[in-house]
Amino acid sequence: MQAILEEYLPNVMEIPDEFIEATQETIYMTVYTSLIAGVLGLFFGILLVVTRPGGILEQRVFFNILDQIVNIVRSIPFIILLALLVTVTRFIVGTSIGATAALVPLIVGVVPFYARQVEVALLEVDPGVVEAAEAMGTSPIGIIFRVYLLEGLPGIIRVSALSIINVISLTAMAGAVGAGGLGNLAVTRGYNRFQIDVTWVALIIILIVVFISQAISNWLIKKVSH
Repeated sequence: MQAILEEYLPNVMEIPDEFIEATQETIYMTVYTSLIAGVLGLFFGILLVVTRPGGILEQRVFFNILDQIVNIVRSIPFIILLALLVTVTRFIVGTSIGATAALVPLIVGVVPFYARQVEVALLEVDPGVVEAAEAMGTSPIGIIFRVYLLEGLPGIIRVSALSIINVISLTAMAGAVGAGGLGNLAVTRGYNRFQIDVTWVALIIILIVVFISQAISNWLIKKVSH
């Protein structure tokens, strides 16, 4: 087996430690971005739902401003966002290079995307259930937690899985400009040095991470749907 790997993956076999480190950096960026952006995105997604026209806390001006901010940030290509936030990243983290520094643009890029996904998921909740809760005198906070989040949980899990996959792809893009991770390895070693086996193995590991996250989300959806 060792001989086969050395024959078909010669460059990969020379840098196993770099692959381990790159995989850890990719998982690190994915986990922390998903957690922080998940909380913020859920918060802003809920605000988009409850403050929209006809919402339980209708605030048209606030909704329009927040809606436009989400649209604008979502429209900025991530590679440009990386460049725009260099100064902010350096101020917060102390450097613009590395996996930790990548968290800043990753979070900024993912929050509006996830907020919009959460908004869509919560809008699928039956309006009749919301109206019934209001008629029973349930407070807005009660409706958010007992109706929107409870009834919309399967949808939230579904869009969360989509967002995590998006995060993984963004970490690869961030890696291409010095953030570390598998994307960085695929570009600096695989592309720049024409080591195609390094690129393929990096891709395979990224796909494995994606499949695992998708499998976990599918399992969670089945659990909450029963």
